[in-house]
Amino acid sequence: MMRGLGPLSRAMLLGFLRDRTALFFTVVFPLMFLVLFGGLFRFEGSPRADVLQIGAVPVLDSLPTDIRSEVDKVLKVERRDNRDDALEAVRDGDVAAAIEQRGDQVIVHFSGADQTGSATVRSVLDSVAQYANLQAAGAPARFSVLPERVEDESLKAIQFVTPGLLGWAIATSAMFSAAITLVAWRKKKILRRLRLSPVRTPAIVAARVAMSVVIAIIQFCVFVGIALIPYFGLKLTGSWWMAIPLLVAGTLAFLSLGLLVGAWAKTEETANAATNIIVLPMAFLSGSFFPIDMAPGWLQALSNIFPLKHLNQAMLDVMVRGQGPASALPAILGLLAFAVVVSALATRLFRWDDV
Repeated sequence: MMRGLGPLSRAMLLGFLRDRTALFFTVVFPLMFLVLFGGLFRFEGSPRADVLQIGAVPVLDSLPTDIRSEVDKVLKVERRDNRDDALEAVRDGDVAAAIEQRGDQVIVHFSGADQTGSATVRSVLDSVAQYANLQAAGAPARFSVLPERVEDESLKAIQFVTPGLLGWAIATSAMFSAAITLVAWRKKKILRRLRLSPVRTPAIVAARVAMSVVIAIIQFCVFVGIALIPYFGLKLTGSWWMAIPLLVAGTLAFLSLGLLVGAWAKTEETANAATNIIVLPMAFLSGSFFPIDMAPGWLQALSNIFPLKHLNQAMLDVMVRGQGPASALPAILGLLAFAVVVSALATRLFRWDDV
């Protein structure tokens, strides 16, 4: 019964090694993430968190120079006298936290959208409070740290998870459908038949765009509808309806990127691999799965080139942070401009037949 085990296993292994697509997604693709994230953070120390100090904070201000220099390596503290402005900056995600002192309590104002950054701030201030308590040897501990969320305490994590995952779903759907469909239609000569048919090219493009937009709106309704179930507890705030034009603009941007991949790729396997290479790293570096506020500064700056980053942030603003319609306009204009530029590049590479 075991006689053919060796030859059969060898044949299967050779077949796997000769299947470039399987080999890529099984070995090379996971290694890319290891190299990407391991390389990005290999030579970086702990990134500094931006913090606003509201008025005087004696526990922090009275630290000895050597200890304060250690704190400054982790926290970038800026003095701000207007409390309302400081709290608004935390809500908008501009800083990791705002701190103030009330008597013997150090208050850390944080946003539920940035749990990572606020955790770093609270950890440092806990150490500062402990140091101050140790200086008063023999006396009961006086100083303590009290975290206070700037949003309504009833808000749950689903508030901040939904926009990012929805943006990732929109990007994945639009890119894969455009890239794979374009390559498949070209290989099966469907594009040639459409070119020779009475249907004009603008009508073909419009139909593709319309279908993608409809799918994006369906995704929005499904995501939000499920998240609104009391079990999950999503609460839409502000001008949440602005997420619809944002999704339309985002769909156009990712559709153009998918068309660019489809125009370049010669096989469906290549289009699939290229789309994965673009979508997954972009999702990680755009905050779809976790905030990147504590990533190195240069990496945060680099992430601004990704359209998904701007889509995620704008949806977070209008769906969770309670901001008005104007807050979404820059992202909408940027996504549309991105779509125009990338569509122009796709047009240059586009071909009706395989050559």
